[in-house]
Amino acid sequence: MANSVFNAPQFQTEEAAFEYVESKLWPNGPVCPHCGNTDQARIRKLAGKTTRLGLHKCYECKGQFTVRQGTIFESSHLALHLWLQIIHLMCASKKGLATNQIQRMLSCSMKTAWFLGHRIREAMRGGDLGPLGGSGSAVEVDETFVGRKQGVEVKPGWAHHKNTVLTLVEQGGEARSFHIENATKEHIAPIVRENIACESHLMTDEAKRYERLGKEFSAHGVVDHSREEYAYTDHQTDITISTNTVEGFYSIFKRGMIGIYQHCGEQHLHRYLAEFDFRYSYRIKTGYDDAARAERALMGVKGKRLTYETTAQG
Repeated sequence: MANSVFNAPQFQTEEAAFEYVESKLWPNGPVCPHCGNTDQARIRKLAGKTTRLGLHKCYECKGQFTVRQGTIFESSHLALHLWLQIIHLMCASKKGLATNQIQRMLSCSMKTAWFLGHRIREAMRGGDLGPLGGSGSAVEVDETFVGRKQGVEVKPGWAHHKNTVLTLVEQGGEARSFHIENATKEHIAPIVRENIACESHLMTDEAKRYERLGKEFSAHGVVDHSREEYAYTDHQTDITISTNTVEGFYSIFKRGMIGIYQHCGEQHLHRYLAEFDFRYSYRIKTGYDDAARAERALMGVKGKRLTYETTAQG
């Protein structure tokens, strides 16, 4: 029998939503965001008739708080169970969830829907910047061009008027994307060195900017697209050399940016990249279904409060 995921209690009522979020963000009990107190004997949940749902009081600093405080939920008038619904949908929608769609589903203003989406993307932004790859691992690197830089003239056959994106994808692992100024070795090399372990097998296309950089890694596999070469086997290592994985990532990314979001200001591109990196890195192949992916996004809400003014400025 079919059963909607939204039949789960946390998507239905505020009481269940608060219980669910508290269990994930406070696994050992409430933590006071004012003074950091974790002594459960010195924190009490308030339950008066006029008390806000989920309100706690810390008897160390006398401060009151809910689980929303210090997260992307803070100061939001949107019900928490509706927040959880949109988080799940954004995590389950492979190519993204349009602001117009959120606005229609919640019957809210476009401003609210837009701000909601960006705060969830901020929760998806990873904080772990440990190097990708390692001994026996392959990391593919490539660039693509999306959107349009404001005020830059469009010239046929050129991509200088578009935003440049650099993506590193560990085969079988995570993706990490960066909005860079230009696809030059000066902009690419520092990012590659910082984010890929030198023991890795680096895989790129034939671009000259990777020639010297490739010597800094255990091996450098190159596919020459100008000769219509897209994959081949290195018989010494029995490793398949290609950039098909990172190009597959770009296929999903561009379908989302063109087909779903349609327009993205340059100042917001880093958050959209975080969204697509997140869904790719926590895909089925890495052990995450939609529910687990949404739970992983929920764990990223702490310490990432955004105001509308900050978000609008990028």
